[in-house]
Amino acid sequence: MFGEFEAWVSGRGSILFESGGATFYEAIGGFILGCGSGVLVALITARWTVVSQALMPFAIAANSVPIIAFAPIMNNWFGLTNPASKMAIVAIIVFFPTMINTVRGLTLIEPRQLELMRSYAATPFKVLWSVRIPNAVPYIFSALRVASPLSMIGAVVAEFFGGPRATLGVFITQEAAGFNFARAWAAIVVASAIGIAFYASIVLAERVLAPWARRD
Repeated sequence: MFGEFEAWVSGRGSILFESGGATFYEAIGGFILGCGSGVLVALITARWTVVSQALMPFAIAANSVPIIAFAPIMNNWFGLTNPASKMAIVAIIVFFPTMINTVRGLTLIEPRQLELMRSYAATPFKVLWSVRIPNAVPYIFSALRVASPLSMIGAVVAEFFGGPRATLGVFITQEAAGFNFARAWAAIVVASAIGIAFYASIVLAERVLAPWARRD
């Protein structure tokens, strides 16, 4: 039995781990792109309330569209085997939660803090840097904790619609189609382990970079 397991690890197992690395690459790329864009747009919309109110209905509408609606479009735009197509889908998924949470953190400020900054004749940039961004950090990390497993989900589901053989989504669909459910479950376990490790890394980064956020 041990010999069979060792043979599987050296054969199919190596493909499984390679697939996990490729899927995580798509997930982390989309995560960085989507969350970075979300924070940037939030900084702009928080400065001009009219822009925030105008964009919010579109953000909610786009966030309600299922992944399966975006996957064929992105595959057509970027190419079926191009990791950018999966990164784009992940970016769309994580963009809106990050943007909405960051906007809340930038705008839900105690009036006394703003009054104090105005009494010192602080510029809008100084208020942003000294008050709004520190207040938004817990909201941003909260969004990142949600976005980390969502990025893995988005990458795996996007791969169900096609992609390189060495990706978890394609591996799962092909093994399940061949009734090799043990291997399909093994790929699911790998995806879950990567998602948990990704989430744990965000929590660790929050404790190191923003310890006051965890205390709050």
